[in-house]
Amino acid sequence: MNKESSRIEELEHRLKQCDQQALDELFNIHRRRLWGIVHFRMSPILRRRIEPDDVLQDAYIAAVNRLEHYAENPFKSSFLWLRMIVNQTIADLYRRHIGAQKRDARCEVASDGLIYPQSTSSSLVFQLADNATSPSQLVSRHELLEKVSDVVSGMDPMDQEILAFRHFEELTNSEAAAAIGISQKAASIRYVRALRRLKAVLADMSAFFTEADNA
Repeated sequence: MNKESSRIEELEHRLKQCDQQALDELFNIHRRRLWGIVHFRMSPILRRRIEPDDVLQDAYIAAVNRLEHYAENPFKSSFLWLRMIVNQTIADLYRRHIGAQKRDARCEVASDGLIYPQSTSSSLVFQLADNATSPSQLVSRHELLEKVSDVVSGMDPMDQEILAFRHFEELTNSEAAAAIGISQKAASIRYVRALRRLKAVLADMSAFFTEADNA
């Protein structure tokens, strides 16, 4: 066990005693990954209304208010507990800023039991499209989103989530397995399969751009 892992284990023990200083330090340790989750899970419409740092601030306050709940039902890791709170915070902010009607049409309950204000597939589509660059102005944003959406929708839903967890949320294999409730071996197999599919997505996108350039 390395120095940081040993420190996290010590802090998690203190967290079970409702130690807020331990929460402060753990939140700072996990902050970079938590910010990545916010960036991945926030819908474009919500991003225009609230900053990711504000989401983390609200999530921290929620975590302080739930310290006793952690003590009563400790998670496999403090990171998974904080991840759950972050996602619940995003869902609450979506409801507050966008409205109940749109929330009901867009929110989904994923295989890890969390409520997301948009589907994992939608988050994957937006992230992949944002990271794609077209060498031609002939490929519109709408065309790009449609192309990526077609490919992502062809992936198994659980593979989508494993890809989201490992590649965009930076969960470890054991964390992803615990979040979904499958074995580490099964999680690893699904991640490898999802990565292969992701490479196919990128290859398809490259071919799409080439076709547009030659049009």
